[in-house]
Amino acid sequence: MLHKFGTFEFETDTGELRKNGRVIALEPQPAKALALLLSRAGEIVSRDELREAVWGSETHVDFDRGIAYCVSQVRTALGDSGENPRFVQTVPKQGFKFIAPVAPVAPDASAASARTFNNWVTIPLVLALAAVTTGLVLATFMSSPEPENVVHVAVSIFDNETGQAEYDRTVAGLSDLVVERLSKMDPERIAVVGNAAVLRQPRNIRNLERIAGNVHAEYVLLGQLQRGESGLRFITHFIRLRDEAHLKANRLTVADEKLTGLEDAVVEEFERAVREHVLTPGSN
Repeated sequence: MLHKFGTFEFETDTGELRKNGRVIALEPQPAKALALLLSRAGEIVSRDELREAVWGSETHVDFDRGIAYCVSQVRTALGDSGENPRFVQTVPKQGFKFIAPVAPVAPDASAASARTFNNWVTIPLVLALAAVTTGLVLATFMSSPEPENVVHVAVSIFDNETGQAEYDRTVAGLSDLVVERLSKMDPERIAVVGNAAVLRQPRNIRNLERIAGNVHAEYVLLGQLQRGESGLRFITHFIRLRDEAHLKANRLTVADEKLTGLEDAVVEEFERAVREHVLTPGSN
């Protein structure tokens, strides 16, 4: 089923979200949450209903944090805000409601038939292009293999643990900034991984062993924005994945509620950790 709302389209069968025809990245679990909200547009969807739709009854995780993460990712993909929602509204103590007009569109049989015919017509061309592409890819790998001394560093999405949704986007964006900056440090020796699905999971279901196996990284960077007795703080972690040992961890004091100076402080802290433990000769 295709759902159209505003400038967006969402395919419930594939979980694909598009804006003006352009695909918007959305992880499988937030996509399941969006599918349920769209199917019940204008109605309140309880947290229990979201939990069942996303994880089923056999999975045991911290559902409160998981649901908060899914809704946050849906809002981020739609450019929405919890404080002034255009699409997903939080209904206190009840659940969530999709408030924008939604137009479900059933699959068109004639269009499907036309697509099938066109697919059969273009199969020989596709196969030919695939053969050429495969040859080019093989040639590329054979001519320029990745150097043996490249170290893979994974950057997990950072966590907002303050309970204040207004920090969600800033904290998630901060992890992307770290990926960008580290990628420029020494491309000949460091490969930075930051967009794998296993790295975009919230802390309560994040698994370091799975990260190591899925992205084949030697190190992972984690970060959490927290609220303590004296105000906000940001915790950084630089972890060696083969034994899950913390090689470096630090607590950064946040100047104010606007997170002034936090971006520079976090980026500099992780750059320093990479220099000490990856780029320095003899480091672990």
